[in-house]
Amino acid sequence: MAETPVVEVSELGKSVDNGGSPLTILQDISFSVMPGETVAIVGASGSGKSTLLGLLAGLDQPSAGAVRLDGTDLGGLDEDARAQLRGRLLGFVFQSFQLLPSLNALENVMLPLELAGVPAAGGTARDWLGRVGLGERLRHYPKHLSGGEQQRVALARAFAPDPRLVLADEPTGNLDAATGRQIIDLMFDLNARQGTTLILVTHDEAIAARCGRVLRLRSGRLATD
Repeated sequence: MAETPVVEVSELGKSVDNGGSPLTILQDISFSVMPGETVAIVGASGSGKSTLLGLLAGLDQPSAGAVRLDGTDLGGLDEDARAQLRGRLLGFVFQSFQLLPSLNALENVMLPLELAGVPAAGGTARDWLGRVGLGERLRHYPKHLSGGEQQRVALARAFAPDPRLVLADEPTGNLDAATGRQIIDLMFDLNARQGTTLILVTHDEAIAARCGRVLRLRSGRLATD
């Protein structure tokens, strides 16, 4: 029996209204990603990279085509069902970290675990913060953490629920070069240890080269290296 792709994209398109005329952001995008693959999406600013990632996550809806996550067509789900699917399958790493400022590091990592009904969420969150080198920073709030430390918390939050797929959108974009290299090394190490599928949006060709495959967006269309 053939293995089901974690992500399957078919003839995907996205257009938005631009003062009465449609502006095409993505057009005729088709690809699939198998379990355990690491895939980079690269392209110039404005090429549609983040829009594509939002469509893959079901955070936005396409104008044409379909996205299937682990065999489930997102187009057949309502907003609540898409949110449930994200909670079950996906982890996210954002350029701007997206930590909740009112929660400390431990609570930020615990939150998706609790939402997923994981037992002993506190113990799992502590373990993951230890794995990313923040075992002594559990009670620190985001405003008291450096950018690199905040992104380490974000990595722990993404991987702790043991997702099938991690989506990372320019994860080093707000970090200096040395800290960014440390974060990328950590992310690839965690991904390899967990056997997770990783789709990474980046403008950095050196980071993209570390992935098993590169998908390149040009003017809203996809070409593979």
